[in-house]
Amino acid sequence: MSLIERIVPFTAGDGMGLNLINVRSAETPPTRDPVILVHGAGVRANIFRAPGQTTIVDALVEAGYDVWLENWRASIDFQPNPWTLDQAALHDHPYAVRKILEETGRDSLKAVIHCQGSTSFMMSAIAGLVPQVTTIVSNAVSLHTVIPKWSAFKLDFVVPMVKLLTPYVNPHWGVDAPSLIAKAMTLLVRLTHHECNNTVCKMVSFTYGAGFPALWRHENLTESTHEWIKGEFGNVPLCFFLQMARCVRRGNLIAIGGFPQLPTDFAASPPKTQARIAFFSGEKNLCFLPESQRKSWRYFDQLHPGFHTLHVLPEYSHLDIFMGKNAAKDVFPLMITELSK
Repeated sequence: MSLIERIVPFTAGDGMGLNLINVRSAETPPTRDPVILVHGAGVRANIFRAPGQTTIVDALVEAGYDVWLENWRASIDFQPNPWTLDQAALHDHPYAVRKILEETGRDSLKAVIHCQGSTSFMMSAIAGLVPQVTTIVSNAVSLHTVIPKWSAFKLDFVVPMVKLLTPYVNPHWGVDAPSLIAKAMTLLVRLTHHECNNTVCKMVSFTYGAGFPALWRHENLTESTHEWIKGEFGNVPLCFFLQMARCVRRGNLIAIGGFPQLPTDFAASPPKTQARIAFFSGEKNLCFLPESQRKSWRYFDQLHPGFHTLHVLPEYSHLDIFMGKNAAKDVFPLMITELSK
């Protein structure tokens, strides 16, 4: 299947220039709704497109969907900036949704959201800022934030110290460490992580979780994908980790920016969304534990019994849900089934 793509710029609510990547079949126009895909922290929209294998983008296009990948303010395709989940929830995702509907002439769409793209998009949904979204497939984490004890320790004690030295951390320092703090952190990771020979992979694990590795299982990745990730991670601001530390202590998402359009505690009152949510998690996720998604599913299920669904995949971790060599067989059909309900 041949694909065509175009970059569609849009302006966030606070004036920041962002973009969407629209991917369609070169032979067959889409027959189903638009679907927005939202990446996590310190990566970009391209993270959904691991090389040499069928990707979630391929699967969605094949199923007839009109695919839109959002590069929000956390994308490494833009200049590093001290973003928060609040900013993305208020300024990025609602405007991306509006742009897609404007471009397609449709009045609703569906969403596939991952990690901090999922938390920030869920904030938009719970606050009632994306009422046009009818179905959400959420991976790894959404409303509730449950992480390994070592990760919690790093958030509470390591992040505040590192923030005194650098405003950002960057797993790509495993390839190019431009400063003394970058070199020191890379050396520390090399001394403490021995799970593979890819320093970026090890830096990712140190930055985002508690495992060896944390965001995937090596046995789920092809060699080409394991090599490809060297170019797919970049700067992530320490201010984001400080917000996540507060969310972890609370047990669920909280806002820190004081925007009146967002609740301070996103679990304190019923969500202002009618979207049906399919919660996904890898049982072996060492970034956000699967209990994160179990808790969120239970929360939403109590509000609307039998409406939402939960899938915990036993042989998967965090990002290998999307980039695993067998994800096209094990994962994508489940997601497409949820989107088509």
